[in-house]
Amino acid sequence: MSTESSHLSRRIAEHLVCIYPGENHQQLAAEYLALMGLTDQCASPLSHYNNWNETDNILITYGDSLIDDGELPLTTLKKFVDKQLKGVISGVHILPFFPWSSDDGFSVMDYLSVNPALGGWDEIGAIANDYDLMADLVINHMSSRSRWFDNFKKRIDPGKDYFFEASPEDDLSEVVRPRNSPLLTEYDTADGKRHVWCTFSADQVDLNFGNPQVLGEFINIIRHYLQWGVKIFRLDAVAFLWKQVGTPSIHRQQTHEIIKLLRTLIEHHSPKAIIITETNVPNRENLTYFGNANEAHIVYNFSLPPLLLYTLTSGNCQHLKTWMMSMPPAQSGTAYLNFVASHDGIGLRPLDGLIDDHDRTKLVNAMTAAGGKVTYRKSREGEEKAYEINIALYSALKGTLENADDGFQRERFICAHGIMLALEGIPALYIHSLLGTENDYQKVEHTGRTRSINRHVWHSENLERELADKNSHHSMVFSELKRLLSIRKKQPAFHPNATQFTLHLGFEVFAFWRQSINRSQSIFSLSNVTPVKQVINLADINLINTDHWIDLITEQHYDSLDGQLVLAPYQTVWISNR
Repeated sequence: MSTESSHLSRRIAEHLVCIYPGENHQQLAAEYLALMGLTDQCASPLSHYNNWNETDNILITYGDSLIDDGELPLTTLKKFVDKQLKGVISGVHILPFFPWSSDDGFSVMDYLSVNPALGGWDEIGAIANDYDLMADLVINHMSSRSRWFDNFKKRIDPGKDYFFEASPEDDLSEVVRPRNSPLLTEYDTADGKRHVWCTFSADQVDLNFGNPQVLGEFINIIRHYLQWGVKIFRLDAVAFLWKQVGTPSIHRQQTHEIIKLLRTLIEHHSPKAIIITETNVPNRENLTYFGNANEAHIVYNFSLPPLLLYTLTSGNCQHLKTWMMSMPPAQSGTAYLNFVASHDGIGLRPLDGLIDDHDRTKLVNAMTAAGGKVTYRKSREGEEKAYEINIALYSALKGTLENADDGFQRERFICAHGIMLALEGIPALYIHSLLGTENDYQKVEHTGRTRSINRHVWHSENLERELADKNSHHSMVFSELKRLLSIRKKQPAFHPNATQFTLHLGFEVFAFWRQSINRSQSIFSLSNVTPVKQVINLADINLINTDHWIDLITEQHYDSLDGQLVLAPYQTVWISNR
């Protein structure tokens, strides 16, 4: 065995000592390496290497967000991206495209198949050939209608010991919950009634990673995805992975060690592959998933969407500034994933410690007035707290906390993205934000689920008609966001790991400075977050007199730094020296 292979086996075994202290670590390491198809010749990845740059961004979409009669939805999606977004979007995150029983895909019945209603692996591979494909590894739980769970109830393998069980008599008071549904669900099995842990719903039964076979199954699944071109793995709900009665059962050390192990395996198989952790939790907890640059390559910036929403509806960026100044720069080889909206609602737990209850309540009330729905969870003290706002972002930004509709909806919406696109990190845009889709009340009524409000399905013919109409807000939003993305990808100062400094220009203008890694380019991003114009002295921005400055968005030149910058309501400028 080569020195590198021996070193790799040793690394895997070291992870396993923490995860499974009572197991034969060398034997398990050999099994996992074989499942991953790693050999003596496997390449060792470069440490602290950025597998991304300023040209990278991600489109978030369901496989059937766009449909066309008589055509597989994945084919329709590929046609749309090729026609409308080629050269603008670099990556595509297709939300769970597997056979599922509930939760719009997040209750997976078979990890190794594509939902035939969407297409097949050939259609997935076609997208992966032209774009960086991001796929969900729904790793915490599985459908109660899956073969594994059917075997669990029959008490046969594979599946007999694949799901986490507890007793109603156990002390589960410390468990952190994202839902109000019962934690344990009773099922009849071949050897009696058993109670299965269900973090999210009775149809989403939690897997038992205390069983090394379960981890082995997922290693095999990962290898399958890699073979079909998946480059980016989104570890869904991974914070809840390791359960232990009598503890909060979130962020356990074994969870972090499993992520490290998966990264080691994935990087040695495909050095350019990336792990993203989906951990919708308070900010400080979220940051722990970077580890020491040896866990997630990328973490979601979950605090950004609710903070931006509050900033633009309140006209005050104090909380956003305070948060940004507290954010550590990501080490090389790691990055933030910035987003303003996603397929889920706007999570409120990431505001913990950032916004007080009074301001949070004002935001929730304003979103309810804008037609949004609010879901709640129970705290460990038994108190009901707003957990998530379900609303389409375009509808959410129709007005302010004080004015339900002030006529600045589109401007506010573009401003949110102008800020997000300039921040340190990689931008991700939900397809319904890109298209300016509004609240879908009909779908909520049809499904009975509040999250459906932001999961509209476009018929391609209707969408094409809207995008062709220059007076349609869908067309105006789509064109402007595409233009901003096209500008962004040409700027070295917008590299995801380029330097970022917060500027202090009051609470009405959110401003920061980005500087390229080689220091050749500086961009000053300034956004008026109010419905009235703001005037800034150019001398206060710290521009260098010897450079020539231009706003990349409007192409306005600033030949003299003695003048003033006038920002229209919700206007963003990207002032660059090149």
